[in-house]
Amino acid sequence: MAAGAPAPPHPGSYEEYLQAQVTARDLHYLESEEVAQQLVELGFCGSGDVLQREEFEAQVAAAEALAAASPQKSLASVGKELKDNFLRALAEREEANRTGRISSIIFIRDRNSRHQEVSAYIDYAHRLTTDDFEVYFSGKKKLFPRNSDLSFYNWDRNVSTSHSSPNYQVIAENACGLLFKNKSDRKIINVDPKAHPGDSTTRTPVETDLYLHVVIYDHIVRRGT
Repeated sequence: MAAGAPAPPHPGSYEEYLQAQVTARDLHYLESEEVAQQLVELGFCGSGDVLQREEFEAQVAAAEALAAASPQKSLASVGKELKDNFLRALAEREEANRTGRISSIIFIRDRNSRHQEVSAYIDYAHRLTTDDFEVYFSGKKKLFPRNSDLSFYNWDRNVSTSHSSPNYQVIAENACGLLFKNKSDRKIINVDPKAHPGDSTTRTPVETDLYLHVVIYDHIVRRGT
């Protein structure tokens, strides 16, 4: 059996699991998503380490049963009037990040109180354990870049910092640019918009009125068996 299986961010399907592993290169040569998915399932495309349908469904069921049996912390987004796409995107991912099914990295670029342009890659699951997200979801306060985040950059001052978190190791000195390694399944997340984000990772730009630029990287955590 292949080591580990993803639990989808939403009630996902095996087809979505296969699609997440299809690369741009696969589509370039095959010109068919359906054929690419079939070849991923057979091990000819993607990482080559692919679960069969029965294995996938068994591990998803086990993960869901574990989550149902575990005490759930109340969600900060419940009952809030979410007035922006960004807040709705965070709410959609809150439970999955709290339970560890997904490990999301949020890229935010905006201006600080001194009107300096700053940006950061934020470990959402980690911030959920350190911040009061009630104030964010209620609109009383904005989730904002900090120099303690995974990677922080002040564009005006040309100052950058990086810090690994409980979920990610920062790989800053790399020919491929900035990378993050998930500490649970050791998969690499590539945040270069021109590159594939990585195995079991999706890149989602978010249209928002709250910030200059927002992108969310959702990594489906594959756990060993």
